Amino acid sequence: MRLYALCDQDLLDKKGLSLEDFIEIAKQKNAEIIQYRNKNADVAFIKQQLIKIRKLYDGFLVVNDAYELIEFCDGVHVGQDDLRAIDKDIFKAVKILREVIKKEKLLGISTHNKEEVLQANSMDINYIGLGAYRDTSTKDDISTIIGEKLDEIASLSKHFVAAIGGVKESDKFVHVTYHVIGSGLIK
Repeated sequence: MRLYALCDQDLLDKKGLSLEDFIEIAKQKNAEIIQYRNKNADVAFIKQQLIKIRKLYDGFLVVNDAYELIEFCDGVHVGQDDLRAIDKDIFKAVKILREVIKKEKLLGISTHNKEEVLQANSMDINYIGLGAYRDTSTKDDISTIIGEKLDEIASLSKHFVAAIGGVKESDKFVHVTYHVIGSGLIK
């Protein structure tokens, strides 16, 4: 299993953990990627956190949504709604993002079903997040739980697949490259 650690600022605050605490746990668990997500802060605060993570962590660093901060990390991850906020046509949105972040940076998008995975196959992205596998405490707005169909749907992707949403280290998947774990890392 390869680990993609989701560092959600709201969860850190709720658990009373520092960014440094989370990074240390992620390093102990051999996380290859850390995604920093903060849905409530301004860009200046997110930038400050990315700089702090970069000083503490040598692996890949991905920012959630804040593609304008791409110079401070290795990639950006966006959800379906975030793509539509860039452009109503998600294919055009991905092209716009790729132009902004450039080819050498990682670009990942969230997918939730077979149709979105098949759409992603024709996009210039590096990976998909697929889920939610099960209910999770890091997201309030989960409309669909994929459950045991996750691996079957993942097999349709031509990109690397990161299983998202309530994933545990002990989960076993055949067609999944990364387990995205946030709250499960910090109990």
